[in-house]
Amino acid sequence: MFNHIARVLDALFVIAGALVAHWLRFSFQFDFSDTQRLLIAFNCTLVLLLFPALGVYETWRGKSLPAMLLQVTFAWLATVAAGLLIVFTLHRLDAVSRLWYGYTVLISGGLIVTTKLAAHLSLRYVRRRGLNYRTVAMAGAPGFVRNVLAHLERAPQAGFRPACMLDTTCADPDEYGARMGSLPVLTDIDAFIERVRAEKINEVWLALPLSEEHTIYRFTRAFRHDFVNLRFIPDTRGMSLLNHSMVDLLGLPTINLGGVDSSTPKMLPKLVFDRLFAFAALFALAPVFVAISVAIKLTSPGPVFFKQKRKGVDGRTFSILKFRSMTVHAEHAGSVTQATRNDTRVTKLGGFLRRTSLDELPQFINVLLGQMSVVGPRPHAIEHDDLYKDLVYGYMFRYRIKPGITGWAQVNGYRGATAKVEKMEARVKFDLFYIHNWSFWFDMKIVLITLVKGFVGRNAY
Repeated sequence: MFNHIARVLDALFVIAGALVAHWLRFSFQFDFSDTQRLLIAFNCTLVLLLFPALGVYETWRGKSLPAMLLQVTFAWLATVAAGLLIVFTLHRLDAVSRLWYGYTVLISGGLIVTTKLAAHLSLRYVRRRGLNYRTVAMAGAPGFVRNVLAHLERAPQAGFRPACMLDTTCADPDEYGARMGSLPVLTDIDAFIERVRAEKINEVWLALPLSEEHTIYRFTRAFRHDFVNLRFIPDTRGMSLLNHSMVDLLGLPTINLGGVDSSTPKMLPKLVFDRLFAFAALFALAPVFVAISVAIKLTSPGPVFFKQKRKGVDGRTFSILKFRSMTVHAEHAGSVTQATRNDTRVTKLGGFLRRTSLDELPQFINVLLGQMSVVGPRPHAIEHDDLYKDLVYGYMFRYRIKPGITGWAQVNGYRGATAKVEKMEARVKFDLFYIHNWSFWFDMKIVLITLVKGFVGRNAY
């Protein structure tokens, strides 16, 4: 019923927007031309046809507010464009006042979006207070179910209330006191199914591994005559180190097991910040660059910059730039010797540059060229990659995103030489945590910590 009311309101808002726009454009005259009436009728019809097709009236329970507003705005703009196309096809476009139609688009669109926003916020408010909720029964391993429950607790506005749980590992219920917190725990599938029916639970969430196909089939068969919403939340924790985003591939729902969500809309703030921050840093630090370059030339023969091949995003190699901190020397083919304390190859100026990380400043050029990011896992020498990729689990997953000048591992004290495998394992854990939990604000936190703590490190020789 609410769905039908929403559709009628959206059509009325199209008419209301046209009326208000006509009043603004032509004062109190309401003598619409035939073309204007035709365009209003087209827009009303298109709203009723396109909005449902574009998912505007689907349930938004558990979905984000920005995504909803973006989808509604897109649907309205698509309606406007389709209406103009029809009028243009009929050769009536010259009879439409552009200012009037501009007002109509803004006012009607504003009314539609504002109403959807108000309804969404009202429902969130109501659900936070325990109303308009849907009961949920979960089936899966206790560890993964706890993870799902944690997501529910962080989003009370979604309006889902857990009712009971089935432990599919068949562990002894006494281990949990037959409860997980306040949630009743069952170990028998038939008893679980009967409880769902007896309590008229709205949804059953199957938090199961992909290998549990027979269990999933048993649930779908058991509830085939019931009006219960079955949802499958794949437990893929043991299959990959990275987050498992769902994407549409050739019309098929696909789970990414070994990749990251690097879609342009999501990464756009990071891309813009990288370029702006790198440009500002290079501009502001230009005198420092000149001073360091002159000091290197005066204290040690050789080039100002040191270049070394490193792996970038998806393993693509690039030349990383640093201020040269060592005397010019030749390494044995296929090996790179890390700097150690009191290393004779490091010049006096180079030692200062390395301890303060000033030798890393030229990497802002790499950022400006799009080869690196301001924040990300630090790239290692290719020879070290070949060594550690078989010793440290998940090592190469770090290269699924752009490497960075600073990172979560670095601000937590893991920078400089890694003489022991255990140190590299700890660094990789921090890098993978960053990839799992990336957000633009996480980047800003790391940048702020880096600026506050400085670039000085005890492990940098």
